[in-house]
This record gives sequence, C-alpha cells and structure tokens, in this order.
Amino acid sequence: MNPTAPNHFASGQVTFLGAGPGDPGLLTLRAVEALASADVLIADPQVLDVVRVHARAQVDTPLQASADEASIPADVPALRDTANLVMTAARAGKRVVRAVTGDPGLDGYVAEEMLACAAEGIVFEVVPGIAAAVGVPAYAGVPLRDAHGTDVRFIDARTADERCWTEVGASDATAVVSTSLDSVAAAAGELVSAGRKPDTPLTVTVAGTTTRQRTWTATLGSVAQVLKAAKVLPSADGGQPVIAVVGERSAAARREPLSWFESKPLFGWRVLVPRTKEQAASLSDQLVSYGAVSHEVPTIAVEPPRTPQQMERAVKGLVTGRYEWIAFTSVNAVKAVREKFEEYGLDARAFAGIKVAAVGEQTAKALVAFGVKPDLVPSGEQSAAGLLEDWPPYDPVFDPIDRVFLPRADIATETLVAGLIELGWEVDDVTAYRTVRASPPPAETREAIKGGGFDAVLFTSSSTVRNLVGIAGKPHNVTVIACIGPATAKTAEEHGLRVDVMSPEPSVHKLAEALADFGAARRDAALEAGDPVTRPSERRPGSRRRARS
Repeated sequence: MNPTAPNHFASGQVTFLGAGPGDPGLLTLRAVEALASADVLIADPQVLDVVRVHARAQVDTPLQASADEASIPADVPALRDTANLVMTAARAGKRVVRAVTGDPGLDGYVAEEMLACAAEGIVFEVVPGIAAAVGVPAYAGVPLRDAHGTDVRFIDARTADERCWTEVGASDATAVVSTSLDSVAAAAGELVSAGRKPDTPLTVTVAGTTTRQRTWTATLGSVAQVLKAAKVLPSADGGQPVIAVVGERSAAARREPLSWFESKPLFGWRVLVPRTKEQAASLSDQLVSYGAVSHEVPTIAVEPPRTPQQMERAVKGLVTGRYEWIAFTSVNAVKAVREKFEEYGLDARAFAGIKVAAVGEQTAKALVAFGVKPDLVPSGEQSAAGLLEDWPPYDPVFDPIDRVFLPRADIATETLVAGLIELGWEVDDVTAYRTVRASPPPAETREAIKGGGFDAVLFTSSSTVRNLVGIAGKPHNVTVIACIGPATAKTAEEHGLRVDVMSPEPSVHKLAEALADFGAARRDAALEAGDPVTRPSERRPGSRRRARS
C-alpha cells in the first residue's frame, strides 16, 4: 500500500439501504445482514420499525421518530440534516446504515447524501430495495405490464413539471403516480388536461403492502367523488403517500380477480393471542399469512417451583443414567432444565445416551438452540396426545431403562403421564416451573380489549379466558371469540362471552384455520349482499371506516 495514499477504511462506512414500501417481509437478505452489523441506524420514520428489529439492541438511532409518523406529507422530508448525521457517524469510524422507504436509487435526497460521502472519500455501498411504485401495485392486484407490452411511465407528482404531464397525458402508457391522498384529484386533472380521457380507469392505494392497505377504483374524472363518498377525504391524514395507477389495467373488472392481498380472509384484523411472543411464534406467523395483525398478550408468568429439591434430584438422575427418555412439553420446560444445567455447570453433552422428545416444533426449536436435537417430535398433532401416538411402548429387550423424566408446569394435565404408564413406562413427573397470572398489559391494550379495538381473540385454554378477563377485562361484544374446544368455550360463556368460532380439533393451528374460514365466510356474505367489507372492530360505536395510520 502506498503510505501517502488516503486510507478510506480508517473512517467508517455507510450502507444506503432500501427498506421497501412497508411490508417487513420485503427486506432483502443483504439488507438484514447490513442491519445486523450496524453501529448507527438512520432511518426514514415510515420504515424505522421495519428495520430496527433486525439491528442489534445497542445500535444507535439518532432519529427516534416512530413509524406512527408515516402519515407525514410525502413532500416533507423527515429531517434534512440526515446527511450531517450520516457524515458525522461515518467520520467517527462507525458502520452506518441509512435506511430509506422504497429504493435509494429513486430518492433524490439520498443521492445528495451519497455525493457528500463520495466527496469526502467515505466508503459506501447501496443495497437496493423494492420501490413503492412497483411493490404497491403488485399488492393492489394491478400488474403494470401484460402480453401487449404497453409502456410504463413513473411520475413523482411532487417534482413533475408541465412537460412531464404533457408527455404522459398524450401517450397511452400505464402511468404510476407517486403523490399524496389529497393531491390525487389534482394529478388526475393534470393528466386530463394533457389529453387523457376522463373515463380512463385508475386505482389509488394507501399504506401499500401493509395490513392497513386500502385501494379504491375510479376514473380520472370521478376519483375526487369516489374518495369523498368513501369518507377518506377531506381528512387530517390527507398528506399520507399513495400510489395511483392510471390505465386500462386498473379497471375494476381486471383488478378484482388479481386482488390477492386485500382479499385474504383476515385482512387487517387485529387478533389478540393470549400467549407470550415466544409461545405464539408459529401461530402468529399463521395469522399473518391470513392477513391479520397478531398482538400477543401474556396471561401467565413463569416462576421457579416452591420446592426445587425434586427438580435437582431429577437433573442429577439425568446425569447418572436414571432415565431412558426425557420429554419436554413446552418451551418453558426446556428453559427450566437449561437454567438448572447452567447452575450445575452442565451443558447439552449431559443428554448423551438419553432419548429426547419434544411436544411440537417450537419446543424442538428451543432444544436445538440449547444444542440438543430431539429424537421424537409428533408427526401429526402437536400436543401430548400427538406425542403419545408416536411414542414407542416399553420393551425390556431393547430399553435398558424403563423410566421417563417429565419436567412440566405445576398445572399440567395428566394426559401424557397416564399415556406413558399405559405404554409400560415409569414416569418421574416433576414440577419444573410454576405458572401464575401475569401482570396486566399496558393501559392502551386494556382499553382496546374492552373497547372493541381487537377484531378477534383466540382462547387456547380455559385458563387463558380466566386470566385475560382477570388482568385486562372482558372483550367487547363486537370482538369475535374463537375457542380451541368445548371446555374453553364453556368457560368463555361462563364469563359472559359469545363464542363465534370453535376449532374442530384441539390444535392452535386448527383454531387459526377455523377463524380464517369464519373471516372468509363473513367477507363473502358482505360481497354477495353488495356491502363494503369491514372488520368486526369497525362495527363498534364511534369507529372510523378508514385506513389506520
């Protein structure tokens, strides 16, 4: 290396990162990698919550604006001193991620920040993202091109000049216009003045690619009346960004069969799951696949057993060869055993020679994180009954030891113990942890529960009914109540709740599937009757039928 040449790597480096139009699932793998190694995160407020979850806990975020500010006018930059923040952090040797909505290559302000880095010799890279002008129409069911290959023109209404409007207005190209809700009619007027026919179809999509997305179909001449009739204008939120697509591909007849996102059975529903985020992970993923927003509220808290001696003896027996099997029925059981191992200076190697069973995928994942690959996971239903269906009977020829270690909660049912005994096994049923009622959720969540802010609640046991009502109050009567089985439904009814959905099988995934079927039937009934498709929470007094910002 030439000792007189500037060493650009002595300073920090900057990653200009496209965070996409809003759906967290649209982040690229490269974007997630860059976020994980960032020292400083400087993000547009609209995508801060999208990118922050992938950054380290100790990452510095000089711009602490919330994603709730996503409704700021499209032509007002969040902060114009972001370039100074980027440069200052980079000069201090930090790894900086500058996250922007959509794609950085289409953001003129970000281009200025890149030029500033280049002028000072600061190393930077660009991670492209999905542009809103491309991603939002895809989620709205509006393909921008078809086999006929019509041209596509992209217009930013904030910066478009008369020549731009004239060129697009005089053509038959599909026009994708980035503008704000209260400026859509003005943009439509510009195109009509430039030569487009007033009956040209267009779609207007707000909060695209998120579960707040809402799309209206109109024409250039009728868009103002359509938005007024939908009661979205006039509005204090009129400055929020929208994507309007102008052209024949926006016609209702062409769009309706392709509207895959907004037609999901639980689209936009806020569903309350009375479990911890860890316990509800796979269930929440399933709800999201149906278009819902999952909100986890723990109804129980976990504490050590009152008398730990039984657990201590069992763990020692695990090491000395007392057991043939150990069966984990929850993530909490894995956590309890792992903590006891760490207390004794043990690790996953202590499981050598012992068969390990897990009641389901989440418990199995917790074991793998501990360094243990389970030998048995139910092939069917992920429950104690499902585990018993696959559990081998005791065979004195092949099983040198006939004992099973079962670390469980203090309130666990006897299904698994009785089933194992019936299969010929001796069971050490040990209380590994106690379950107690959790602390009440935040006041905002309690108000949403009692005031009808949630569209549905999934009750997975009788205790979740009792505990949720005890710590947060009774759900509003517009909220759809879904229960995992007859016993849970009976408890819900005893607490004055109307049960709308019941799972055909005692499985949380079948319960979510049943709720999705209920939502789909409700949607179909509204469409058949010619009524607008609304969420249950929009039926409560005082609710506003508009996109949530």
